[in-house]
Amino acid sequence: MSQTVDANMLVYAVNEDADEHGPALALLERLGQGPEIVYLFWPAIMGFLRIATHPGILPNPLSITDAVQTIGDLLRRPHVRTPGESPGFWELYLDTGGARARANDVPDAHLAGLMRQHGVGLIHTRDRGFRRFTGIEIRDPLA
Repeated sequence: MSQTVDANMLVYAVNEDADEHGPALALLERLGQGPEIVYLFWPAIMGFLRIATHPGILPNPLSITDAVQTIGDLLRRPHVRTPGESPGFWELYLDTGGARARANDVPDAHLAGLMRQHGVGLIHTRDRGFRRFTGIEIRDPLA
């Protein structure tokens, strides 16, 4: 089954101050080795860059250079894919839950819509909000 990660898993993996750091890092190391296809969707990547470099969120934020390098290291792996929105995405987004999404739910609906569009069935996340999207398996590697 193809899989992806939410921005929170990426952030925990680099945030050594977080209790979630060890399990998140182990997950990313496992996924990074392959050979299973891993999808990194742009909303999760951009969310990671926003959070991991923000001094108001993390006690020891990454420099933009380190954050970009972290993502670049993942993207260079041959089994990692970064597809974006294809024709018909808007309708799929609305059907996935985007028609009801507001505020912080919008990025989740965006990511869930991309998952559905590209046939990705599993997301590793701590965000319980993904349970509202049908057809997506949620796995919390820290639970």
